[in-house]
Amino acid sequence: MNHLDIEQVKLFLLNLQDILCDALSACDGGDGFQEDRWQRGEGGGGRTRVLNHGKVFEQAGVNFSHVSGTRLPPSATALRPELAGRSFQAMGVSLVVHPENPYVPSSHANIRFFVAEQPNAAPVWWFGGGFDLTPFYGFTEDAMHWHRVASDLCAPFGAQVYRDYKKACDDYFYLKHRNEARGIGGLFFDDLNTPDFAQSFAFTRAVGNGFLDAYLPIVQRRKTLPWGERERQFQLYRRGRYVEFNLVWDRGTLFGLQSGGRTESILMSMPPLVRWQYDYQPEPESPEAALYRDFLPARDWLSQGGPHGHLG
Repeated sequence: MNHLDIEQVKLFLLNLQDILCDALSACDGGDGFQEDRWQRGEGGGGRTRVLNHGKVFEQAGVNFSHVSGTRLPPSATALRPELAGRSFQAMGVSLVVHPENPYVPSSHANIRFFVAEQPNAAPVWWFGGGFDLTPFYGFTEDAMHWHRVASDLCAPFGAQVYRDYKKACDDYFYLKHRNEARGIGGLFFDDLNTPDFAQSFAFTRAVGNGFLDAYLPIVQRRKTLPWGERERQFQLYRRGRYVEFNLVWDRGTLFGLQSGGRTESILMSMPPLVRWQYDYQPEPESPEAALYRDFLPARDWLSQGGPHGHLG
């Protein structure tokens, strides 16, 4: 398969949503996801699945959408102005998990596919996506595992692929207004259409299928650790960074809103509870300070690992 095959991409994404929901439901052990199916006036629709107040996950969302329109929104053409004015199809699966236990990190994953079309011209297509981890309390073992899985799934596609997409992730999930990373990164890629459709689709599938291998072992290691009000308050404070990034910098959020997407589905990425505190400074040498000092600055987790994290 080395020709543009939109239907095969859609089938993969629908199946990926099922796999992710089944695995997260099994890990949580609660009532699982509720589903809303929706239609979009201009074209397309989706399946929104949300898990609320689970035994492990305070909130988790796994969305599939396939939408179309007559003009690409500004967020999709900011880096590709030559595509302005084209009609489009956009499909993808997006996942956001907010655990209850502050020692279990939040996580995000996204796989997306765009096709831009105009009369008498070949369609322009590309893949994008990745996954990233947002811990509240850092563990070296978890960070190394996360990045090892990311590196291993990239390895068949080239020696430099992991390094390039890790750097892209570090650069993208960065709160410029705070000069601070959102988490410890992972993989981020966009505008992927080389060397051909088959290779680009194969890599995209590898990323989508690799998320559970990266995330679930971390959840299993940390979900039974005891925690108290101090850890909860710090978790809620750090969730504020998640909100700030998604509303100020995230291109996917902007695309969804600019394209007339379903607001409830777009904003399911928000944590259920969050707080802000004026000029918060962690106590020196505290576990909270260790997150800022040892885990948020970008580092090579494969070769040098990093410092020993809290409890780990």
